[in-house]
Amino acid sequence: MIERTIATSTHGRYLVEPPDTSGPAPLLVGFHGYAEAAELQLDRLRSIPGSNGWVLVSIQGLHRFYRGRSRDVVAGWMTRQDRDLAIADNAAFVARTVAEVAREWRLAETLVFTGFSQGVAMAFRAACSSVRPVAGVIALGGDVPPELDRAALARTRTALVGRGERDEWYATDLCAADAARLREAGVELSAVVVDAGHEWTSEFSAQAGAFLRRQTR
Repeated sequence: MIERTIATSTHGRYLVEPPDTSGPAPLLVGFHGYAEAAELQLDRLRSIPGSNGWVLVSIQGLHRFYRGRSRDVVAGWMTRQDRDLAIADNAAFVARTVAEVAREWRLAETLVFTGFSQGVAMAFRAACSSVRPVAGVIALGGDVPPELDRAALARTRTALVGRGERDEWYATDLCAADAARLREAGVELSAVVVDAGHEWTSEFSAQAGAFLRRQTR
């Protein structure tokens, strides 16, 4: 058997919620976790205090599937198969989405990426490859991608990294290692532990709201 890969085009899906204010607004781009949909991540963005003054964008993973035997359409970002190709496809998808949003909406200079679980890796990859300056990354319950070196991570000026105290998927030692990598890259880091498992809570939303306020001062 000889295995080959071939490039092809597909359509990606994203949701946009405009701000309730007039004039240019900062941009907050979110990435959901495995087997979730863009709607759920948009709800998380909405739950952040002050996010109503931002253009909210929730990007859905390219790899869609049905959850179990239900009719619920969910998505994932990548698997181990053709990993590097999937990373490149995702990066191109995110870049085109951000560029399209910038053409359609009046944006301020501030851009923040945020991710939950599997979406955390996407948030950091997007920040490190963005052609637009990135103010920071908000990450909960997922690890920093191993392929991002110190020079790449340095493009993320600030980051809020959180984990649930009872989160079995994002362990304490892994979170500590990620924090060390970010600090070594010169990233201004806020590391928080919330009273939760592997979930996005109102407590973390409050932390994220404070982080966003610092980026727009």
